[in-house]
Order: sequence, then structure tokens, then C-alpha cells
Amino acid sequence: MRIVITGATGGIGFAVAEHFARQSHQVVLADLLPDRIERCVEQLRQQGFAAEGSVLDVTDADAIARCARDFPADVLVNNAGIQHVARLEDFPAEKWRLLLEVMLTGPAMLSKAMLPGMQQRGFGRIINIGSIHALVASPFKSAYVAAKHGLIGFSKVVALENASHNITINTICPAYVKTPLVEQQIAAQAKEHGISEQEVIDNIMLAPMPQKAFIDVAEIAASAAFLCSDAARHITAQTLVLDGGWTAR
Repeated sequence: MRIVITGATGGIGFAVAEHFARQSHQVVLADLLPDRIERCVEQLRQQGFAAEGSVLDVTDADAIARCARDFPADVLVNNAGIQHVARLEDFPAEKWRLLLEVMLTGPAMLSKAMLPGMQQRGFGRIINIGSIHALVASPFKSAYVAAKHGLIGFSKVVALENASHNITINTICPAYVKTPLVEQQIAAQAKEHGISEQEVIDNIMLAPMPQKAFIDVAEIAASAAFLCSDAARHITAQTLVLDGGWTAR
């Protein structure tokens, strides 16, 4: 199968790409920066894996069309994400719109571009990488929380629209994953709250989580692979939550 992953040079994206590559699938690393794409593709190829790169800005309609034309996906993993932490009254309007474009409109438009091919082949899997913040909220993250909440609703609708085509659409929602994006959040939250970064980790990020641990990128990659397996062929319109018990309370 051909697996197209957006945001593929980051922590979660590359872990997903490497996991699928190890299962002998062809992976396409779609991301913004050509140099990073080239390095990551070469890293996989040196291990004997089938990997290609695609320069993709998920806010660019032409780039989306080009990616869908050049790399029609059997499996699409919508993973690209960004973050900005601020009170709403201090949140730049253009930054707010950008977060929605990258994490909600982008996945919708890329899915739209890939779906006709999936429908024609009678098979497709779309996996949206959500977040614990698709289910709960935190202060200072209005755009991120809005985008991730919207992603779940979007996934459910498209799953219903494609139920007769052997196409499933699901959302994986992990609690905090120790990636560069989260490292940036730790620093931003420390500044916003006037506390240390360790206090952010202990008292904000991991406080609601009974297991008190960051989610490992390998867990997300394995979950994505499971959703593509025969065992998951009737799992669609669902939200797979990796939260260490957070939302049980």
C-alpha cells in the first residue's frame, strides 16, 4: 500500500512513516521543507525501505492537487500541525486562521483530493491525528482546541459518506506526546503562567493523566497501523483515545 503522511518529518509523522515502512509499505513523506524531507527519505532508504518525498503546504490548493495526482494514497495520515498559545484577546487573528487552515481545512481538502481514487479502487483508510484537545480544553489554546474538536466531527461525517466504499476514517487522539511541538508549548506555558517548565509538565500537562506519562510516538504509529489492518475494517467514524485515563474522570 502507499501511505501518505503529512507533517512527516516531525516526531509523530516520522514515527508513523517508519512504522509503515517496516511493514513493507511504500511511504510518502509530505511536509513543508525540502531539505528535511530529503534527509528523512534518505534515512529510510538507507534501511532498505520504499520511501518518497512530497513538498506539501496543506494550506495551498495547488500543492494539495499535485500531491494527490503524483501520490494517490491507499492510506492518508493527516498529521501536520502547529500550535500557538495565548489568551484569545492576545491571539493574532491571522495566526488563529492559520491553525484552522493547517489542522482542519487542510485535512479536509487533502482528503477530498484523495477520496476519488480510493473510491475507484474500492479501498481507503484516512487517519486523522487529533489530540486529547479534541475532547477536552485547556486555557490559551482556543484555535488548536477548536481545530481538533472540528477534526472529530469532520471525520465522522466523511466516514458516513464513504461507508459503502470500503473506506474508513478515524481519529487518533493522544494526550501529550514529547515532540518538539510540545517542547515549545512547555516553554510558552511557563512564560504565560510565570512558572518553571517542570511545573508546567507536572502541574498542567500530566496532572489530569492518572498514568502520569507522555505518550510515545511508537504507540501512535502502531495505532495507525492497526486501523489499517483487516481486524479494523469495520472500525470507522471512531475516536481512538490514548490518554492514560485522562477522560475517564
